[in-house]
Amino acid sequence: MALGSAEDARSAVDSAASAEERWGATPGHERARLLRNLADRLYADGETIARLIASEVGKPITDARVEVERAVGVYRLAAEEVRQLTGESFPADAYALPRGNEHRLLFTVRDPIGVVVAISPFNFPLNLLSHKVAPALAAGNPVVVKPTSAAPFTALRLAGHALASGIPPGVFNVVLGPGGALGSALVEHPRTRLITFTGSTEVGKGIAERAGRHAKRVILELGGMDPLLVLEDAPLGPTVAAAVRGAFGYSGQVCTASKRLLVADSVADEFASRLSKAASELHVGPALEETTQVGPLIDGAALDRMDALVADALGHQAKVLTGGRRRAGGPGHFYEPTVLDAVPSAARITSEEPFGPVVPILRFHDDEEAIRMANSTTYGLQAAVFTNHLSRAFRIARRIRAGGVHINDPTNLRWDALPFGGVKESGLGREGLRYAMQEMTEVKLISVNFAPP
Repeated sequence: MALGSAEDARSAVDSAASAEERWGATPGHERARLLRNLADRLYADGETIARLIASEVGKPITDARVEVERAVGVYRLAAEEVRQLTGESFPADAYALPRGNEHRLLFTVRDPIGVVVAISPFNFPLNLLSHKVAPALAAGNPVVVKPTSAAPFTALRLAGHALASGIPPGVFNVVLGPGGALGSALVEHPRTRLITFTGSTEVGKGIAERAGRHAKRVILELGGMDPLLVLEDAPLGPTVAAAVRGAFGYSGQVCTASKRLLVADSVADEFASRLSKAASELHVGPALEETTQVGPLIDGAALDRMDALVADALGHQAKVLTGGRRRAGGPGHFYEPTVLDAVPSAARITSEEPFGPVVPILRFHDDEEAIRMANSTTYGLQAAVFTNHLSRAFRIARRIRAGGVHINDPTNLRWDALPFGGVKESGLGREGLRYAMQEMTEVKLISVNFAPP
């Protein structure tokens, strides 16, 4: 596979720019038809794509199939949202100035913003990329995709289906290669107008800084330290099951994973016992095995990070209830699902995103302390609250600084059609089909003076 250079990235933008006017002028119903064609092709090719995802990034095959299913839905939803990309009308005569408003009609339209750069991560190489591509195309924008280097073939297969579905040449462009050089060339090219990025907060800040120097819009979906709060009246059976899904789904390599379990003192011992037992029973194995629940980490550096975080926690007198080490024997980057208890706030695992199957239990005395702990990091992506007392849950949810709060569900839920994003250092803007399309269009006011001559 050939890797692109900065010059290749600039050429990809030039290709997109050459198609910008033509694609923007394509009727919405035609864009919607082509998006449905693309969805149909992905659906028909679903098993092959799922196995490709599992092979490239180690996602368990059962989860990879769900990712393909969701991506198919994203393109179908985008096709429907074309009909909702509307402006507003205003009663001109409600305004005294400027004079003559009784003879004017005022309304807005939404114009495509221009070339969109989509930079996507490894953990959802099809669906998170589709969350950038689908709304851009639906809104009339050509795209230049810079996929993760860990899963280039998934992105290329998507591009092949896009071309075969009838999307014109130049509208969907892919450039492969290292993020630094290519990303800078894409962000700084004079014809790119919006950069949508999912990845680390550090890289996202750099993109925002460069984009800001050129007055370009950004949508950033960044890191998180998503807390899952367990109040003393939470039903422990369903709560533990949700915490297992939230903490260990796709080996914890999810921005919305439940990365801190905040548990009321009175139930913490029982919760910790049940959670560690459930985590120890998860099947760790190769991604393509049907029974695998926890697959490998993305690379050796991720394993080293797990070792370092666990060692740091132990150095702060934390306890390992289960896991805490690499899986011995055989190839692959496997780490045992790990539950830590008695973790002090000074431990790195309480503030640094692990992006792996390691989760700390932190204990609180009352609601005020739980809220303070939930809000104590620089992140604010998602959170969860488990309790049988819904009015109490609502009060807590309103005070948690996050882009989404789920009551009696894990942190890693996402509805593809609904707004998704974070606050603080977890991001800027919102994804979700309609909301991303709004970000990817410019509002234009048009006035009509129909005064008689």
